[in-house]
Amino acid sequence: MTIVIVRPEDLGESEISRWRELQEANPSLDNPFLSVEFALAMGRLRDYVRVAVIQENSTIRGFFPYERHSFGIGKPLGGFLTTCHGLISVPELKVDIRALLRACKISAFDFDHLVPGQPTFVSYESDVRPVPVMDLSLGFEAYIDQVKANSPKNLKTVRYKERKLGREQGELRFEWNSADVGTLRTLMSWKSCQYRRTGRVDRFAQPWIVRLLDEMHAEGSETFAGVLTMIYAGDRPVAGHFGLRTATTLVGWFPAYDPEFARYSPGIVHHLRMAEHAAESGLRQVDMGKGGREYKSWLKSGDLFVAEGRISRPSPTAAIHWMGRTPVNKIRTIITDHPHLYRFADRVLKGFGRMRSPAQNQSSAPAVKEPWGVG
Repeated sequence: MTIVIVRPEDLGESEISRWRELQEANPSLDNPFLSVEFALAMGRLRDYVRVAVIQENSTIRGFFPYERHSFGIGKPLGGFLTTCHGLISVPELKVDIRALLRACKISAFDFDHLVPGQPTFVSYESDVRPVPVMDLSLGFEAYIDQVKANSPKNLKTVRYKERKLGREQGELRFEWNSADVGTLRTLMSWKSCQYRRTGRVDRFAQPWIVRLLDEMHAEGSETFAGVLTMIYAGDRPVAGHFGLRTATTLVGWFPAYDPEFARYSPGIVHHLRMAEHAAESGLRQVDMGKGGREYKSWLKSGDLFVAEGRISRPSPTAAIHWMGRTPVNKIRTIITDHPHLYRFADRVLKGFGRMRSPAQNQSSAPAVKEPWGVG
């Protein structure tokens, strides 16, 4: 077995075709963040992106996309932006992990959204976490029956607010797969305001992330595409989402809404409309991402799973990295596992956001209660 490290742009057509072949042959890899198109885009935008090409007897058995940061610290491709990572390989591939880290020139590698059960990493998994999904494999009606069974009261409330929104603000219209860049900018603006309002770091303050979304929005093949959706009341955009899809799975990425319409729970209204149109478009599931929000517990109709863990080679850098990262990761897991702790942390961050100066916030949008905002 040989391991060759390349930049994504150095992958030839044969390697790209092999990547797609391996991904499509393995259902556990059905996630757009594992697609070669995403790796190529990240490689164009960030200098630290690499791919380990794993060969055996002159045959490519797998690819390992990753980021190599200062002092040999390794991170999953896309880092905090993505919700799935791992080897794109034949299912039975087991690589000597120390040899892989040496070849990649990394001393430590943390993962929190790894495809579980991969033979190379399974010994290093410290936990396996559920990821709620909207299962559309039997169609939208079967899905909505499950939502009704999960919480008939919540569904009834959302449907009432949906009718009220249309009655008071204008007839509702849902746009699936919008190609309009202006619509994407509206969504980004809402999301930036939400980040600041809730005390989070504004991801769109980083130009490369804006460029990444622009590139993903322009993708439109049958097996990989950016999907921009928006719900309108009359002519006004109310709530939207930008995510990535494979041929069968849409992954939630950036949902947001106009806070002016918060009383109508526009995020949930949008999510149900999005699921309906996803089913009509032939998609079989919507991956909502692990943890975080209570609404996912009754919108879901199934679960996927992702693994968390850490791998390191003995070195001072790895030891320092462990001391800095492990306690934070444990605290994050504890908080996301307990809704009351999550709500408390959310309130603290929102309070921090309100205390920022107007210049820092760059927005006059009010702080609003967002139980079903979905942002």
